[in-house]
Amino acid sequence: MDTLNIELKQAIIKVLQEYIEYLGNDPETQCQLVIDETGNHYLLIEIGWQNSRRIYGTLIHLDIINQKIWIQHDGTEEGIANELVNLGIPHQQIVLAFKTVERRKITDFAVY
Repeated sequence: MDTLNIELKQAIIKVLQEYIEYLGNDPETQCQLVIDETGNHYLLIEIGWQNSRRIYGTLIHLDIINQKIWIQHDGTEEGIANELVNLGIPHQQIVLAFKTVERRKITDFAVY
């Protein structure tokens, strides 16, 4: 495995773990970090119950494709891309996959 992919994986795991710490410990819900290192898939999911209502959903879904971080889903207020940039990942190593190609072209981030 090359150094770039290792750096991308480390940045992804660090930022997702920081989100888990930030969201804290709710006795009725929990955040789980799901990592598929073989397929390069990283998810932060929330599960549990609140007021007799089932909570289950993906907060963040990131993939590493062609040595870039592809943000498939971003359920954060701040934006996971900004957190990755703050960790030193260049804009051109991040793809906002949840946006159309046309919209990606007008951002500072990678198109593909």
